[in-house]
Amino acid sequence: MKLFYTPGACSLSPHIVLCELALPHELVKVNLATQQTEDGRDFTTINPKGYIPALLLDDGELITEGPAIVQYLADLKPEAGLLPPAGTLARVRVQEWLTFIGTELHKNFTPLFKPTASADWKAAASSNIERRFAYLDDILNGRDYLTGSEFSVADAYLFTVINWTFFLKMSLAEWPALVDYHHRIATRPAVQEALRSEGLL
Repeated sequence: MKLFYTPGACSLSPHIVLCELALPHELVKVNLATQQTEDGRDFTTINPKGYIPALLLDDGELITEGPAIVQYLADLKPEAGLLPPAGTLARVRVQEWLTFIGTELHKNFTPLFKPTASADWKAAASSNIERRFAYLDDILNGRDYLTGSEFSVADAYLFTVINWTFFLKMSLAEWPALVDYHHRIATRPAVQEALRSEGLL
């Protein structure tokens, strides 16, 4: 499998899952500004959407969208326990978190990375993020991971998004449970491996 990624971007989430599952994979870095892969290809010929992550399977099938990719990967090794079985309420809870992270957090970070975004747009996005962080801080107070005591693919995604606060120099001091959660995940060997591979350690 080939994972098309940009260091520290949302592709870090499936990268962490690949490492957690010890699945053989190749990384292909993408420059999103130029839409070029590190080996000189036009990325839009691989993924017409023009954004990462994208996972190219050995049979030539391409999977896009982070939440879809991490669920596909987790189902390759169900014994690892990163995603509960299909048809269970426990799986729905993980999917619920993946949706929340993607729509309520991930998308609100977008204007903060855009130099052309207006001050009003950035202020509204920051306010939304702060409200969601307060909600998460309350949820994570007293539990190790989003769904309880077990790490799941949703935690890989949330860790990735929280990590962007460091690039943006946003303080998390107001949400101590969130800080502890981020540190807990950062120390996982697979997370360390993914961060190191992307040049983030």
